[in-house]
Amino acid sequence: MTVDFGAYPQVPNLFPSPLLNFPFSLCCLVLWVAPCLNLESSGIQSVCLLSYWYSRILSSGRAISPSLLLVKMENGFESMESKQDGEINCLKPMDAEQLRENAHKMVDFIADYYKNLETFPVLSQVEPGYLGKLLPDYAPNHPESLENVLADVQSKIIPGVTHWQSPGYFAYFPSNSSIAGFLGEMLSAGFNIIGFSWVTSPAATELEVIVLDWLAKMLQLPEHLLSPGQGGGVIQGTASEAILVALHAARDKVLKKVGKTSLPQLVAHASDQAHASMQKACQIAGVHPENCRLVKTDSSTNHALSPDVLREEISKDIAAGLIPFFLSSTVGTTSSTAVDPLSSLGKIAKDNELWFHIDAAYAGSACICPEYRQYLDGVEEADSFNMNTHKWFLTNFDCSLLWVKDRSALIQSLSTKPEYLKNKASEVNMVLDFKDWQIPLGRRFRSLKLWMVLRLYGLENLQCYIRNHIKLAKHFEDLVAADSRFEIVVPCVFALVCFRLLPAHDDQDCGNKLNQDLLDSVNSTGKIFISHTVLSGKHILRFVVGAPLTEENHIISAWKIFQDQTTLLKSN
Repeated sequence: MTVDFGAYPQVPNLFPSPLLNFPFSLCCLVLWVAPCLNLESSGIQSVCLLSYWYSRILSSGRAISPSLLLVKMENGFESMESKQDGEINCLKPMDAEQLRENAHKMVDFIADYYKNLETFPVLSQVEPGYLGKLLPDYAPNHPESLENVLADVQSKIIPGVTHWQSPGYFAYFPSNSSIAGFLGEMLSAGFNIIGFSWVTSPAATELEVIVLDWLAKMLQLPEHLLSPGQGGGVIQGTASEAILVALHAARDKVLKKVGKTSLPQLVAHASDQAHASMQKACQIAGVHPENCRLVKTDSSTNHALSPDVLREEISKDIAAGLIPFFLSSTVGTTSSTAVDPLSSLGKIAKDNELWFHIDAAYAGSACICPEYRQYLDGVEEADSFNMNTHKWFLTNFDCSLLWVKDRSALIQSLSTKPEYLKNKASEVNMVLDFKDWQIPLGRRFRSLKLWMVLRLYGLENLQCYIRNHIKLAKHFEDLVAADSRFEIVVPCVFALVCFRLLPAHDDQDCGNKLNQDLLDSVNSTGKIFISHTVLSGKHILRFVVGAPLTEENHIISAWKIFQDQTTLLKSN
């Protein structure tokens, strides 16, 4: 696939040889180039040479701008034959004009992708190993054109892409892309700084501090989580990294108190609906798997963590000689968007000297709306708080925000000071070095895209964006509730609808296979993509509204697909 991205007029290849119709060819060329040339008495000679070389370029099927031909005339045509292939085809490591030309092509390609997004099956329909059959076994020895590479993207890569930005994408949680986020990502890639310390790019560190304070104020987080106090915010890659560094800091803090040999006695608590990253964080931090307590929840609390059950579990652990040290709560669980009671859990954490972490990776975005801020009540007791702006906040992946009450706990746990990274500003504690707040050393200029999102959309538009998705989800919930063949499993709190197809009375597995079959048949249409979960032993269908392009007509169309596929299943 080739698209004409040229920024200058191009002459059609009418003359494959400079010997054919040369006078007419020359006249056409003079008319084309004359505005750029200040011809004197010797100008005709230059035009003849220009005609000869331009005919050679045309015969090769290439395009070239008038300005480049003029440069060649100034530098002498005798070197053009030996250089033209390299200069026209070979991409330099960096060149402003080549970047401009090829970036225009790439932006056009991506814009066309979005324009045609609904023509692709949402869930990729390829088989495992498909790409190895289409691509060569070895990398090319010589450069290829961008047009050829983009043609391969169109024909070979896109068929293997599941389209997370499609308006028919209703699976997992959203991963928002936006114009502002995309522009910020471009700018970050353009600068390509590695901002691990303040001195490596002061703007990267200082903008991150500012935009996280902005977000904290939008969410009405307590003052001690903002940068002027002892805490502050930092951008992590994902919520998995956020909970890992928080748990790591909590572990080291308690071990300083009880001794390093007490590591086998440490216990972390969360609900059985907590994200799987909680378990992974425990494994990495050396907390024994059996000491990662996932407290059972049920439908009586809409699968939120019960304070009474938690308190009982902690008491048992203490009586057994174990040391509870970390409690993770969730605002918007993955399976059902359950909201743990933060105020009650925060009091339990405080009474037992536990590090209290809040995972609001998904639903935190909704809490910029005043009517949803109530779900953060109790955040004032948190030692750490996390939300992902790359989920539902129009900020391209990756951009996970973590605020901590005491930044020194992170720094003491994660800081390294090799000689080759020492500098005056860091040594005298004048600045923040975010390398000491995270696992890796290197870090991207991620605050740029969040800054762009906040400035180009503004709080009111972001609130409207969230509210619209919640409204669409409520509409889908109403459609499901009106069909007696289905049931709503848990009330829709944000923009996730959990529902299931009711089984026959004599169904041996309570409809689990029936609902799995419905999910498979719906996804196989290619028109929408949903995911599932299991709650109280039942197979549940998850329908999440959150893609930037999703509108009411997509909700109605999606529901019709469920109805049609259900009718087919019931008739078989």
